Parts: sequence; C-alpha cells; structure tokens
Amino acid sequence: MAKIQPLPVTSSADECQSLQLQKQAVYTVWMKSLVFNGNGCTVYGADGSLAFRVDNYGCRGGREVFFMDRAGNTLIRIRRKSFGAFKRWVAFRYVNDGEEKPWFSVQKVQKNGATVKMHGSGRTYGIDGCSCKSDYKISDAYGEVVAAVERKQTASGIVLGEDVLTLTVGSEVDQLLVLGLVVVCGLMNRCL
Repeated sequence: MAKIQPLPVTSSADECQSLQLQKQAVYTVWMKSLVFNGNGCTVYGADGSLAFRVDNYGCRGGREVFFMDRAGNTLIRIRRKSFGAFKRWVAFRYVNDGEEKPWFSVQKVQKNGATVKMHGSGRTYGIDGCSCKSDYKISDAYGEVVAAVERKQTASGIVLGEDVLTLTVGSEVDQLLVLGLVVVCGLMNRCL
C-alpha cells in the first residue's frame, strides 16, 4: 500500500509556463489494470470517468501492450524491440478499418531521457526524466513543454502513491500521442 503524505502545493513557473498559456486536458493515470491478473494501466478523464485502458494480457514487462478506448477498441499497439542492450519501443496506430500503421518509436538516449521519432513526418519529441516513475516532461523539437506528468495531489494537498499520476496535456499536441508516450515510460520503468 502506498503511503499518503501531505506536501506543500508548489508550482514551478518554468516547468509549466507553456502549458498554463494553453487550454489543458488533465487525466489521472492509475498504473494498475482493470483486468484481473492483468498488467497495464487505467486512464481517467477530468470528470473521473474511464477514458482509456492499457493491458498486455500477459506477464509483467511484456513485449506488447494494447491501448484501448473505454469500449475496448484498440487504438495503439506498442511493441518492445530489443537489440542487446539497446531497447526501442515502436507504436502502431489503428485506423478506421482496423488496419495498423507505424506511428512513432521511442529510444532511450541518455540515463534520464528518451527521444521520440514520428514515423513519416520526421517530427521529434523528447522525454526528460523518463527514468523517474512519477515526474517527467514531454517536450517538442523546440524544447517547449507539451505535457507534464507528476504524482496526483488532492485539493487538500495530500500526495497519493507513486502509481497514481496526473497528466497535463497542452492543446497543441495530439492527446493520444502523449498518452501513448506515458504508456511507453511505464514500460521503460517496468510499471506495466
């Protein structure tokens, strides 16, 4: 059971400055599966209703996970590609007719960071602090923060366990992409 501890509410201006200027989407990510004996995570919307879920239907740290909407329709499939010490995660997005297309890949580039390359467009994103389980930022190619993940904090200032996160996504980025990157970070940290 995770410990609950009150912490003072602090807000770093430089971390969330670009997010505060945009209209934000806020999600709660619980790093637990809704499936009995399954491994994955559950994403709740700002209103507290189930928005998305992730399951791998296999052993912990599996090679493949499925990102689904609340109805169980697969939106993203993420696979781990291992080449010795080099690990890379590749995501495939499902389109309307059930066909999957390569979407992005993530690779660790340093001890505490990762690079995201979009398939076909050449756009890149960075994940800073991805080796931390509960606090990291996702930035675009220009260094602007487009999403931030931190431990969930109640209105009264109580910080919940490391498996309950708040994801804040800016309006200028694809929310499904950011949610997929959060899942990849969970896979990197062996939380799924």
